[in-house]
Amino acid sequence: MAGHSQFKNIMHRKGKVDAVRSKVFSKLAREITVAAKMGMPDPAMNPRLRAAILAARAENMPKDNIQRAINKASGGDAENYDEIRYEGYGPGGAAIIVEAMTDNRNRTASDIRSYFTKSGGNLAETGAVSFMFDRVGYIEFGPEVADADAMLEAAIDAGADDVSSSENGHEVYCDQGSLNEVTKALEDKFGEPKASKLVWKPQTPVAVDDETGEKLMKLMESLEEHDDVQNVYGNFELSDALMQKMAE
Repeated sequence: MAGHSQFKNIMHRKGKVDAVRSKVFSKLAREITVAAKMGMPDPAMNPRLRAAILAARAENMPKDNIQRAINKASGGDAENYDEIRYEGYGPGGAAIIVEAMTDNRNRTASDIRSYFTKSGGNLAETGAVSFMFDRVGYIEFGPEVADADAMLEAAIDAGADDVSSSENGHEVYCDQGSLNEVTKALEDKFGEPKASKLVWKPQTPVAVDDETGEKLMKLMESLEEHDDVQNVYGNFELSDALMQKMAE
């Protein structure tokens, strides 16, 4: 999935998640609370909440923390967050989408803009780059649940459109409207997925040179570490050599 998956894999290999676990839990809790507040507090009746809980479990977030975040939504004291999508161009003209939840739009916009500017890129208007991406359903499984052929066959049978398998696991893509149905079919066969959510998938990933790639990864990391940022997507692809270098 171009920039998003490569970024995620590099951070995973570097153990970045462990280093910022409290920040990760905070972002996951925020998504759980917002999802529960917007819909039913029952994950069986609220696909977004179920996806948020799956993401929390994948990061080994304690059950008490998850339940506390759900309860916060109905307690009347939950903060009000605005969901905002920022779009811009990073080094080399790579397209980047940033999804954020914030209780202070001005602060977040100022911070995000500064990250883009410092990297040599620029923040653009909403819609400036999203046309280069497709909004699709994304389901992730670990590599141990099946081999590539078995996952591909099961995914196609379930109604998915595409599967990408590697040593890191399986990434299944489907139409955004069929995410719940495809997820349930695969869950019945392979167990609970590590993730099931809507993502921005680049239509045509763009290869970048290593110097530009390093600048882009620094920008992605800065954005990802911001407290208000939930997800970051890019349409660039790094070379295998740079991937290996940055994972070390």
